[in-house]
Amino acid sequence: MDNLCCFSPATKAAGGRSSSSSGKGKSHKSPVKYGFSLVKGKANHPMEDYHVAKFVMLNGEELGLFAIYDGHLGDSVPAYLQKNLFSNILKEDEFWTDPSSSIIKAYETTDQAILSHDPDLGRGGSTAVTAILINNQKLWVANVGDSRAVLSKGGVAIQMSIDHEPNTERGFIENKGGFVSNLPGDVARVNGQLAVSRAFGDKNLKSHLRADPDVEQDDIDSDSELLILASDGVWKVMANQEAVDIARRIRDPQKAAKEVVDEALDRESKDDISCIVVRFKP
Repeated sequence: MDNLCCFSPATKAAGGRSSSSSGKGKSHKSPVKYGFSLVKGKANHPMEDYHVAKFVMLNGEELGLFAIYDGHLGDSVPAYLQKNLFSNILKEDEFWTDPSSSIIKAYETTDQAILSHDPDLGRGGSTAVTAILINNQKLWVANVGDSRAVLSKGGVAIQMSIDHEPNTERGFIENKGGFVSNLPGDVARVNGQLAVSRAFGDKNLKSHLRADPDVEQDDIDSDSELLILASDGVWKVMANQEAVDIARRIRDPQKAAKEVVDEALDRESKDDISCIVVRFKP
């Protein structure tokens, strides 16, 4: 479980557009294939998006592990998540009998481990959206922050995650002694700083932030076509159905992920942009 897919930071290409890191893979037991594409944004800092995309065998079962980690104030926390979060989930004794509880526990223990590593991991943090596919039959999605998972069933986009925005969770933040700023021309921010209300890390804000995930489950059936995981660099400029419509018309999931990323670039998304497409059918 220590050989999870790693990310190499994108490099600047000629003409000003950041080159992408991309790849693909497939299940050894089912028709499922996946592809991913990541592009550095225009902000003047290193790439802060990391991902996981792979299949592993555990206890005779095949698990598809997919994740997007979108860091802020550095890449140390998303890099830590890339190496540790899935391992922590699968170490939970209850994973096979109660995946939801195991995912919630692992998210929270991983956040505590990140905070205990401070200052080794810096003062930054990361959002996360994770998906675990069990034998191409059961799908478990969890998230903190504003990266998003969208499932296509019969061509209809179904959002499997919840965007954790400061205004939505204002009551929790204020009850913990924090505040939400809504300055003209800017998004809502926790204590005038962070644009999400849940995240890993962020030690300076942690007393006003949550790290417990929302968890959703769905069955993979004959109507299930594909799953899209993407950072907010996609969702800031694209609706769920628009992303699904792009991905559905392209059979190769790597090309589909790249097309979603390219469309976000064409719509002038300036953030780091990361996308994974998991196709359940040939």
